[in-house]
Amino acid sequence: MPTPDRTSLAEIVDAGRGIVELGGLSKLTMQAVADRVGVRAPSLYKRVRDRDALLTLVAEASANDLADRLEASDGSLGALAHVYRSFAQRHPEGFRLMFAVDGAEAAMARASVPLLRATSEIVGPDATLDAARLLTAWATGFVNMELSGSFRFDGDIDQAFEYGLERLVAGLRAG
Repeated sequence: MPTPDRTSLAEIVDAGRGIVELGGLSKLTMQAVADRVGVRAPSLYKRVRDRDALLTLVAEASANDLADRLEASDGSLGALAHVYRSFAQRHPEGFRLMFAVDGAEAAMARASVPLLRATSEIVGPDATLDAARLLTAWATGFVNMELSGSFRFDGDIDQAFEYGLERLVAGLRAG
């Protein structure tokens, strides 16, 4: 009789996300995940091929979490930008991982849908992708600088985020 499964893929991925957020990518090992879910490390290989596959699953889960949050917003560019920033602040390692790992493209595409919808409403179908890329590049750059502590001058970072967002949206509406 086969041994009953003592953990699920979802539990493994959740454990991986938690480890990444607490200690960074270097702490994500199969042993660390096994310890967290209460199994021996070899048991994980029934569900996950190796650490690289686990990284991809963690990146996908992060992107899907972001997509769920974006979909739950009111869909305006302002709300989407705030959800994006808030997600990055709460899950900085998962946020970085989404952009660093190959294999999470489908989840990243799903996370893009609300932004593409919102930009299409403002700029029309011909410029939708360009507008979405502009906003994504600005927001990602802003958030990455914020997460790394690169804003070293005095001033209110929240106000700076609002300033940039308002100017970008106004520019898209005017264009």
